[in-house]
Amino acid sequence: MASFHVTGGTQLKGELVPQGAKNEALQILSAVLLTEEEMVINNVPNIRDVNKLIDLLNEMGVRVTKNNPESYTFKADQIDIDFLESDRYKQMASSLRGSIMLLGPLLARFKKGRIPQPGGDKIGRRRLDTHFTGFQKLGAKFQYDKKTGYYNIDASHLTGTYMLLDEASVTGTANIVMAAVLAKGKTTIYNAACEPYLQQLCSMLNRMGAKITGIGSNLLNIEGVESLGGTEHAMLPDMIEIGSFIGMAAMTQSEITIKNAGIPHLGIIPDIFQRLGIKMEFRGDDIFIPEQDRYEIETFIDGSIMTIADAIWPGFTPDLLSIALVVATQAKGTILIHQKMFESRLFFVDKLIEMGAQVILCDPHRATVIGLDKQVALKGITMTSPDIRAGVSLLIAAMSAEGDSIIHNVEQIDRGYQNIDGRLNAIGAKIERI
Repeated sequence: MASFHVTGGTQLKGELVPQGAKNEALQILSAVLLTEEEMVINNVPNIRDVNKLIDLLNEMGVRVTKNNPESYTFKADQIDIDFLESDRYKQMASSLRGSIMLLGPLLARFKKGRIPQPGGDKIGRRRLDTHFTGFQKLGAKFQYDKKTGYYNIDASHLTGTYMLLDEASVTGTANIVMAAVLAKGKTTIYNAACEPYLQQLCSMLNRMGAKITGIGSNLLNIEGVESLGGTEHAMLPDMIEIGSFIGMAAMTQSEITIKNAGIPHLGIIPDIFQRLGIKMEFRGDDIFIPEQDRYEIETFIDGSIMTIADAIWPGFTPDLLSIALVVATQAKGTILIHQKMFESRLFFVDKLIEMGAQVILCDPHRATVIGLDKQVALKGITMTSPDIRAGVSLLIAAMSAEGDSIIHNVEQIDRGYQNIDGRLNAIGAKIERI
């Protein structure tokens, strides 16, 4: 288990280029199974979860060519469907939350799918019901084997239908869309997720020959086609990494330029960090964050305490709530952080409290932060990264703290952030991987 030794109190200065979007990559890479033709995917992030999925696709029979560090060519014309029965498949798929995204393409093209309970972050219960209910409405027959932990699905006769999703799940919507593009007839998905990742997936599928309308809305219409062809696709910049860099700049009083940020696709993210008092300038497609000695949390118009809560797109992504919480610890003012979607994602605040932050964990979903206004610095401690986003939040806290910190289990951070220590060290951070 690797660790970071972080020397805090160091200002950063320079440019950061965000990696390709992790959450988009898991959907896009799974979609290569939908066609026998070549798929060229660019701006692929070099992170653990994505690399695991590429390895899994390769084991399934997808021919993978690495064109350069950020570009791959995939050709899924020799898929070994029997590999799904192997212990190797179970081992690989169960260690990766994103493996659930393989089901839609498998059902669409090979008429059956099988997957063990996926792994991933321990941030609370994350239902798969939306995925399977959608598949069933398309005509798939679903069975869960409690003894083996396998989900088995037969999709011999997928037929388009109308469905109203019980939740606007991003991965659930993506999986259903990928299953529906090769189903017979028309599929209508209401209460569909409409995140930029999903817009990217649908646009790519259309370039492959799919017929999807309503992209960017919560009402998708899909006319099934006989087959799909190949195409070339580039991932968006990772909005979660961009938000992390914005928060990091404020906490470390640093001057940072985030290059090629894909600003039109960031939604409300810049606005939320501006409500925390962080100044930024948009220079073309770059975001410039100037050095700030202090920053102050806004209040609501009536003077009441600001609340930041996660919501489905175009609301604030839950993946950045932990970053917002950490940033608030050194702001002037008070804020309520409301994590609605996951019940365990705020439990890392005990480490922030140990570092000197003033945080009240009201319940598993809500925390009140009383900012220290940079009057009292956080102090370095030894801690463990519980998940990807909390891990980066603790890294930001450690970088802003007085003294040294040790962060264990940084493999969690590596799952979502590409060479984070090397990239930050290049602009002045002091992070040693041990």
